[in-house]
This record gives sequence, C-alpha cells and structure tokens, in this order.
Amino acid sequence: MSQRFTHIFSIAAVIMAAAMLSFLQSCEDSDKKTGPDIGVRDSLPTLQTIGVSTLISDSGIIRYKMIAEEWYIYDKKDPQFWSFEKGLFIETFGKDFQVEAFISCDTAYHYYNRGLWVLHGRVLAKNVKNETFKTALLYWDTRAHRIYSPAYMEIDGETQQLSGYNFSSNEQMTDYIIHSSKGLFPLEDDTPTPQPDPTLMVQQDSIANHEE
Repeated sequence: MSQRFTHIFSIAAVIMAAAMLSFLQSCEDSDKKTGPDIGVRDSLPTLQTIGVSTLISDSGIIRYKMIAEEWYIYDKKDPQFWSFEKGLFIETFGKDFQVEAFISCDTAYHYYNRGLWVLHGRVLAKNVKNETFKTALLYWDTRAHRIYSPAYMEIDGETQQLSGYNFSSNEQMTDYIIHSSKGLFPLEDDTPTPQPDPTLMVQQDSIANHEE
C-alpha cells in the first residue's frame, strides 16, 4: 500500500513538474517580441499619399490647386494637420477660374481645423502683377483671407524692388504692407517744364535795343 502511494505521488510530481516547465516556457515565449514596437499611435499618420495633384474647394467653389510629392494626414494629433515634408505648390483661382497667384515652398503644414497654412524653407510666390515674393516663412490664414510673415521678405516687381520685415497682404498678394522696408522706387516727375515768360522776353529785347 505504501509502495503504491509512493508510486502515485511520483507520477503526480512528474506531471506537476512538466506543467510548471510548460508554464515557464509559455511565459518566456510571451516576452519575446514578434515585431518592432510601432510606438505611440498618435505619432503616426492615418493617411499617406504619394504624388498628389488635387483641387480644393471653398464654399462649393474651386479655389486652389495643390501639387505635392508626399502628403501625410495626422488626425490623431492635437491640433490635427496635414504635412508636406518634400515641398508644396499651390495655385489660387479667382471667380472666373483664372490663376490669381501661386506659392511654392520646401515644407508646408496645414492646420485645417484652423484654416492656417505654415510654409517653410525657400518660399516663392507670384501675383497677377508679375511681382515675386521671396522669404523663409509665410503664414496663410484662409479664414481671414490674409497672408503674412514676420520674416525677411524680398519683393521684385517690374517697377519697384522692396525688402523688409512684417509683411501683410490679401490672398491675391496685390494689396500689401511691408515694414522696415528699403528698395528702389520709380519717381514720376510731375513738375511742369518752365516756359519762357513773353513779358520778360520783350523787356530783355527792349534793354538790348536801348543799349545799341
């Protein structure tokens, strides 16, 4: 009876040891990663698009054309934004669908819930007056319909060249202000050309005849 009990106890011990070994093995396997950690979900874009060319409407009217090599959308971040890390080209259209202006840059971010574009790098813009604008930082508020920049700005037109800081303009970049500016301006000479005085000419002739 005692031998039988000992035999049963030995079998139970073997089964328990095997179970413990299996449990430890499963715990060890669970610690092994099957792939790299993707990190915080909020840091990843929800959409990535390569080779973008699209039209954007405002109040049912097509207002902009956007071209970019890469377009990332981050809608889990606060604030939500679009990212264009490899440059952006935008054309703006008027009511008759004519191009009013274009803007290009090295990097751009669009905070669409705020209606705000932030353009970085080599920012270049041109308006319907064929004036070009060059700066390293430009803000575009589509809700207020304003474009502005605190950075250094160069403006090159057909009749004038300007440079300065604290630029502010309408969306068409045709009505603008720039502070601390310097540059070249055309000067229109409105001074009338002096005309000879007939009375004085007669007097001079009289004097000359009298001396003779």
